[in-house]
Amino acid sequence: MSARQFLDTNVVVYAYDTSDAGKQAKAQSLLASAVREGDGAVSVQVLGEFFHAVVIKRKLMTAAEAAVAISALEAGLEVAQITTQIVKEAIAIHQRYQLRYWDSLIVATAKRAGCVEVISEDMNEGQDYGGIVLVNPFNQ
Repeated sequence: MSARQFLDTNVVVYAYDTSDAGKQAKAQSLLASAVREGDGAVSVQVLGEFFHAVVIKRKLMTAAEAAVAISALEAGLEVAQITTQIVKEAIAIHQRYQLRYWDSLIVATAKRAGCVEVISEDMNEGQDYGGIVLVNPFNQ
């Protein structure tokens, strides 16, 4: 599968976070569409950050509940692996665009996964990072 949209951690977290009904509804819609259309991707980085956010940081789920959610995400979305080459590409992106390393890793992984958009509220909305455009669905 060649994914068109890469979903950043905040999108996945908002899908499970009831504290902002508007963001939750938008995130759930994005996830459902990505699964239905077969054009969504995340990375192992996103899955790990999701676990940390919902279990440790925000305490939205138990570890067991988060594991079930991660399995569902894995079943419905392409999960991109991170390689040493992607780490090197992330460093180059960091240097070129002055992004935080973890955001650069998201962009590099999205590019390798064949995506054309990163869906996120982080980074610079509308910015083209070498063929990957940042879309913030929460500003619309």
